[in-house]
Amino acid sequence: MQRPGCSACKRLVTLLALTLAAVVASPVQAAAREHPCERPPYRAFDFWLGTWEVFDASGEKAGDNRITREQDGCLLLESWRGRGGGTGQSQNFYDPVGDHWRQVWVSPGVIIDIQGGVHAASMVLVGDITYLASGERFPFRGMWTPLPDGRVRQFFEESRVPGQWTAWFEGFYQRAERQP
Repeated sequence: MQRPGCSACKRLVTLLALTLAAVVASPVQAAAREHPCERPPYRAFDFWLGTWEVFDASGEKAGDNRITREQDGCLLLESWRGRGGGTGQSQNFYDPVGDHWRQVWVSPGVIIDIQGGVHAASMVLVGDITYLASGERFPFRGMWTPLPDGRVRQFFEESRVPGQWTAWFEGFYQRAERQP
C-alpha cells in the first residue's frame, strides 16, 4: 500500500532532478548546438571545395582532386590522385588562436606544412616542404586563386637557394562534370 503524499514526493524529486540536469547540462548542450566553424574565418577556403579535374599550365590533365568539409565544417580534407598514380592527402584548417590557416600535406614522397591566410583574394600559405627519401627540407609556399570562370589556380614554389623561388607546380582546377 502506498503512503499518502508519496506520489507528490516522487514528482518533486523528479522535477528537482530534471532541473538540476538542465542547469548542469545547459553549457554542454549550448556548446554542442553552436557551430563555431561556420563563422567567416573558417569559410575563407570554401572556394576550393568540390570534386576537380586538375590540369597543368600546358593544359594536360595532371590528376583529380576532391576537397570535402569534415568535422562539422572545421576541416577541409583533400584527396589527390595524380595522372601517374601518385596520391596524397592534406588537412586544412583555420587556427583561431594563431589567426591563420594551416595545411599539412602527406604523400609517399613529401610532407608539406604551410600556414597563412587570404591576401589579395588568394589563399597564401607559407612554410616548409620535406622530401622523405633524402630528409631535405626547404621553404615552400602555395597560392590558391579563384578565377572568374569558376576554376581555381594553384601555384606552388620552393626555395632551395635563400631568396630564390622556383616554380614547383602550377595547376588549374576545373569542376569535374560528374560529382561523386
